[in-house]
Amino acid sequence: MPALWVGATESATADGMFSSAASVLFGLGLPVIVGSLLLLAFAWSVGWLPKPLFTRQPVPGRWWMWIAVVLVALPILLRLFGIDYSVYSAGTIIMTFATGLFIGLSEELLTRGLVVEIMRRAGHREWAVAAVSALFFALLHSGNLLSGQSIVTVGGTLVYTFAFGVLMYLIMRVTGNIIWAIILHGLTDPTTFLATGGIDVEGAHTNTLLALAGPVTTLLIIAGFVLLIFIRGRAYPELAKTAEAQPTAS
Repeated sequence: MPALWVGATESATADGMFSSAASVLFGLGLPVIVGSLLLLAFAWSVGWLPKPLFTRQPVPGRWWMWIAVVLVALPILLRLFGIDYSVYSAGTIIMTFATGLFIGLSEELLTRGLVVEIMRRAGHREWAVAAVSALFFALLHSGNLLSGQSIVTVGGTLVYTFAFGVLMYLIMRVTGNIIWAIILHGLTDPTTFLATGGIDVEGAHTNTLLALAGPVTTLLIIAGFVLLIFIRGRAYPELAKTAEAQPTAS
């Protein structure tokens, strides 16, 4: 079975990851679909599905957190209208966006769902919750080194994904539900793939709209690090008091 899977994947992606709907499905889609199902099954097994992962956030958002929504949505819109869709088949485009939603589901469920809930149940403050979940999200992309990408490219990806992770946390907070983080994340990846022609690469083709997405992304990175400083609160303050009251072993 593994040999058949490898053979099918190599055959489908021989002309490039985004050369056809099949190449997207076998090269990118199926792994994240399976990963999403496994994460959902795990969340259900520990009793966190649907509550608390898909219910309203226990910590209210603040007005300034809407900055995160704007900074994430703007590059999506610029790419949506700037992508040269003529270079892709209709099936490739549809499969890429469908895969993107599963990427958003799996990565947000893991980092802004499970990791955030674990941190909150440990009694940590929300700035630490945001930082650790963003760091975990960034480290998920460190494996790109194994695919032959340069340290500079991977390093830039880690910086971007950490900042992006902070903004995803803020989006979850200000909208009150992880669903909106999943949707915006699920639109970010496919629009980036189709705009650049690959994963974590720089595309050769550009236009005014795609060129504008670059500076906005830079602003997004800066905002992610700056806004982290202003995150306050605790989801379960009673858990923090319980942890502090427990005697330490001598």
